[in-house]
Amino acid sequence: MGPAILPPPKAPYNTMMMPSNLVILILFYSRHGATRRMAELIAQGVESVPGCDARLRTVPAVSSAIEATAPEVPVHGAPYVEYADLQDCAGLALGSPTRFGNMAAAMKYFWDGTAAQWLSGALVGKPACVFTSTASLHGGQEATLLSMMIPLFHHGLMVLGLPYTEAALMLTASGGTPYGASHWAGIDGDKALTDDEKRLAVALGRRLADTASKMRSA
Repeated sequence: MGPAILPPPKAPYNTMMMPSNLVILILFYSRHGATRRMAELIAQGVESVPGCDARLRTVPAVSSAIEATAPEVPVHGAPYVEYADLQDCAGLALGSPTRFGNMAAAMKYFWDGTAAQWLSGALVGKPACVFTSTASLHGGQEATLLSMMIPLFHHGLMVLGLPYTEAALMLTASGGTPYGASHWAGIDGDKALTDDEKRLAVALGRRLADTASKMRSA
């Protein structure tokens, strides 16, 4: 049997979204808040593009104890993702902290359950990007970003990175990669995002939304 996990609730996140706007799904897992803060900055970049709304969603934690349960609605922060969110979105930003150079088990558990969406092609042709945070500066940021790209390629998404026309990518002394936004959170997760990390996270969200908008116009 797999890890214990509860199904997501059936409630929308943002009732203020305009029906005609493109929905950009920002799906993340965060234990100590660093990845969540990155998700919020990516959302800022998304919503700087006219006609685009950011929808923040998370996934439940998993446990090796089969009887473990989690609340049906998170105590705070973004709601749990629904498979319908994948169908509805025009673009996807996927974020997870590093777990030994890989995405967190909770995020992989969610993607392991998306066979129906894979078979139906629900995500084919949509733009996507990835982001991560790590405890140590060389703690597997790029490996984690690449690991998150793998299920996205299998789903037929078009994965975007960060171009070096973003000046902060060349100047950063902390997080930031051409594969996606990243953050050096520190061993206790208490390091604030640097200005360069913030710029790159916002730029990534803006690039994702801008690509989705151009695709709709085409």
